[in-house]
Amino acid sequence: QVQLVESGGGLVQAGGSLRLSCAASGLTFSSYAMGWFRQAPGKERESVAGISRGGGNTYYSDSVKGRFTISRDNAKNMVYLQMTSLKPEDTAVYYCAADTLFSRITRRGDYWGQGTQVTVSS
Repeated sequence: QVQLVESGGGLVQAGGSLRLSCAASGLTFSSYAMGWFRQAPGKERESVAGISRGGGNTYYSDSVKGRFTISRDNAKNMVYLQMTSLKPEDTAVYYCAADTLFSRITRRGDYWGQGTQVTVSS
């Protein structure tokens, strides 16, 4: 079955950096756009970043543009989210998602990971 497994979350001070990873299995990875979402306590899940199947197109929410970078390695079935200049408001559970269409990955996913906690202290 399809599995998306996130890792790399943790506690970091404001201004610091973290790199999240998502390992995919059970699907033809290069056939899926990939995305990162996050959900803070008491808030709705929001899209953070997305990347097309080949990696040529990316999307970022306004709140992370210029600070976060999404990338993928189709040979390793991995997608990454490099997060820099972290702010306390970035604190959330971060989820990896896969969807067959890049145009949808900012809104939904066919498959989801279990999430990894990112906590940014002030």
